[in-house]
Amino acid sequence: MFAFLSANLGTIIVLLVLGLIVGLIIRGQLKDRAMGKSSCGSNCSHCQMAGSCHQPKHKTT
Repeated sequence: MFAFLSANLGTIIVLLVLGLIVGLIIRGQLKDRAMGKSSCGSNCSHCQMAGSCHQPKHKTT
């Protein structure tokens, strides 16, 4: 077991760092979604979905 770890230490470290980075990215996206943020940029006039992905916001006065 120790021989395997010592022979593949570089690969294991890179895998752990990449896993941490991916985990942080996913966590950030989930936090943004929970706060109601969108990643689309809200420029629906240039989008193929043309506004079908967002619900219209109604003003309450």
